[in-house]
Amino acid sequence: MATYIVTGGAGFIGSHLVDRLMENDQEVLVIDDLSSGKERYLRRWEGHERFTFSQQKLEDLTTIPHGFTDAKAIFHLAALPSVRVGIDHPDVQWEKNVVATYHLLKAVKKAEIPYLLFSSSSTVYGDPQTLPTPETHLLEPISIYGSTKVACESLISGFAHTFDLRALVFRFANIMGPRVNHGVVYDFVRKLEETPEKLEILGDGTQNKSYLHVSDLLDGIFTVFEAFQENGEAFEVYNIGNEGRTTVMRIAEIVSEEMGLTPEFHTTGGVKGGRGWKGDVKEMLLDITKITTMGWSPKYSSEEAIRRTARMLAEGGAGP
Repeated sequence: MATYIVTGGAGFIGSHLVDRLMENDQEVLVIDDLSSGKERYLRRWEGHERFTFSQQKLEDLTTIPHGFTDAKAIFHLAALPSVRVGIDHPDVQWEKNVVATYHLLKAVKKAEIPYLLFSSSSTVYGDPQTLPTPETHLLEPISIYGSTKVACESLISGFAHTFDLRALVFRFANIMGPRVNHGVVYDFVRKLEETPEKLEILGDGTQNKSYLHVSDLLDGIFTVFEAFQENGEAFEVYNIGNEGRTTVMRIAEIVSEEMGLTPEFHTTGGVKGGRGWKGDVKEMLLDITKITTMGWSPKYSSEEAIRRTARMLAEGGAGP
């Protein structure tokens, strides 16, 4: 049994990671300030002898909690994930993403935790010149959110090459699955619950991106981490996404089908060539050659991940 720390462990992706670790008989400490995470996502582990929860802001973190300084690795998923938040509150996004990561890295260095795994984003590439986009592509984010992820990657690289730390960075596509609480599929379900006869689509509907099921995401992370422990460098980066992509208009059709509705679609037209909002990357498809050569491939296609998520939300509702 090993000990792992998960920041943002009460969030959508983080809680699934906690489930995976606990189901594999590991000891887990979750650090989450619950600003967006939900305690109910972790309820099944309350009182378990191998599970500990610490409600804490990473921006205020100075040391790893007592009893967990011998952790094998820390999965850093805590962040303010909305691109749109960065438009009105860039200072908040900076604090929650970059300042928090810096304080965490100092605590990790002090505790001498050997491995750190970081959830970055496809938004670091901005509007890529190449599709599918490889890890070696220029990083030119077009949103505050994307720029904070680039800053975090740089901090982690600096710490990994300067101190006794080995770090993995994963640049996520759009992640789907149970407990998803933001994003286009979630938004469409909520809108149709309120107004079943029509659906507003931000942008022109042609935005075309890659979607990955959370179970495939975790399989990929652990596949890479296992190999990384054997022969990895101080700092490595992996794209993790799907081989195909899906337009926003097609997502609207899938969600409507799963809800048994035939609404009228109304596009807003969007900004800057049909984007949903400022900073919205209109086309995204990650080159996943590097990670697939390690034996991983997604079980669900982009459209299947969307459909399974839409069905789950339609059956259970997309309430807060």
